[in-house]
Amino acid sequence: MKKRTLINDVASHLQVSIATVSLVLNGKAKQSRISDAVAQRVLAYVEEVGYRPNQLAKSLRTGKTHVIGLVVEDISNPFFATVAWLIEKHAFERGYRIIYCSTDNDPTKTKELIAMFQERHVDGFAIVPSEGIEKEVGAILREHTPTVLFDRHLPGLPTNYVVVDGAQGTYAATEHLLEQGYRRIAFVTTDSAQTQMEDRLRGYTQALQEQNLPAQVKRVAVTKETEKVIAAIHDFIRDEAECDAIIFATNYLTIYGLEAIAQLGLRIPTDLALISYDDHDLFRLYTPGITAIAQPVESIAQNVIDILLEELQNPVDPTVAPSQQVLLPTKLIVRKSSIRQPEQPTM
Repeated sequence: MKKRTLINDVASHLQVSIATVSLVLNGKAKQSRISDAVAQRVLAYVEEVGYRPNQLAKSLRTGKTHVIGLVVEDISNPFFATVAWLIEKHAFERGYRIIYCSTDNDPTKTKELIAMFQERHVDGFAIVPSEGIEKEVGAILREHTPTVLFDRHLPGLPTNYVVVDGAQGTYAATEHLLEQGYRRIAFVTTDSAQTQMEDRLRGYTQALQEQNLPAQVKRVAVTKETEKVIAAIHDFIRDEAECDAIIFATNYLTIYGLEAIAQLGLRIPTDLALISYDDHDLFRLYTPGITAIAQPVESIAQNVIDILLEELQNPVDPTVAPSQQVLLPTKLIVRKSSIRQPEQPTM
């Protein structure tokens, strides 16, 4: 196996100091008064031999890894996948690398992953928090590690966070259905008490209360056994709900709901109107197109990385300095699934 080229090998071959090689590779040749000729010799030789700096040694020397730990709920979910890709893109443009992982919304797994990133001395965290990890996030803050929560936050902790106004989104969706003439509107959500899910429920109930209409809420335990989730939605529509429209609180619940509706032989929107919280490529292609409450994924990613990099470049004590809390609006994309169809004349 070919021996790894070290910085002292480069310096010895070129008969310059290790400091000279280091300064050239870090772009500090001119300010260190290293001649252009020497700088060019160093750059040409490291290219020739394929020298790469030892990042571990560099991080031990500088105290910086230029790595950010990104912890999301489920990287296979299109929303989290897109946000993660955008965060990685913006971070890369500014000299940082991303390592990301999925928690499956499992507190134990989340705690283990955060501990793993701490052991690897990441410079900062971007976290979609599961329930029950306040202690671990609090410890990160006490270590003065720049941290931003997104999609949801942990009430009571002075953290930076970037979230979407879920209440505004579901309020607008419910109003849209009311304007279309629907009066028996149901809401299917998860059994989670996380802030983003409670906000989505709140917007829906507020819009109905203002019209003195009853809420019909189904909380579904989301598991990896998708057939159980589909069955729960199927039974709710068939046996419990008396609804002419449904809002689903996540895009994956919407997909499960579409299967349940198909099993029941119901037509959208003739028998049942439908709106999804969070858009999906499938919803544009489905017939009829599915109305969706779209989240501003680009703005979420940009705000997360901007806050992180600002603190990485200008460290603050998060237990003393005010945290940055960003609330972004949603957009209702109206498609045919929520548009009431005209009554067909009887023959």
